[in-house]
Amino acid sequence: MTFTQATPSTTRRSIVCAATVVAVGAALLAGCSIPVSMPGVGRAPDNPASRAYRRTVASHLYSRNSERIYKGVLPAMLYAIGVLQVNIDRRGQVTSTRWLRAPSHAPEVVAEIERIVRRAAPYPAPGSTVTYTDTWLWDQSGRFQLDTLTEGQQ
Repeated sequence: MTFTQATPSTTRRSIVCAATVVAVGAALLAGCSIPVSMPGVGRAPDNPASRAYRRTVASHLYSRNSERIYKGVLPAMLYAIGVLQVNIDRRGQVTSTRWLRAPSHAPEVVAEIERIVRRAAPYPAPGSTVTYTDTWLWDQSGRFQLDTLTEGQQ
């Protein structure tokens, strides 16, 4: 077995290569995580009152769209998943919406969810301005469940 002595240029290349591998790995891992600072995504609301109002709004959306609710356990593969933030004023009117994660491959679903949200107003009056965030689980049949009230997924 023959060993070759490392030269400064081969050592430098090895270090650059190793640093590149570490940087790429870190970037890939960072892309898989949900930032903790993003409110309402990947974690429960901060207090029991906001959790209760989130359930109230989800139930309200279900009651206004009963024919569109997917009954039972959702299939393993969904057509679209989106996270929508809705600002609701103290009287229950929608003041704005903002997609935290839009299903960009399905612009028709984005438009339909926004229509559903706006048509369901007025929501139960919260007494102060609130931000309601929920994940929409959309089946290819055009029916959906909200993460807050989901029956699960295969």
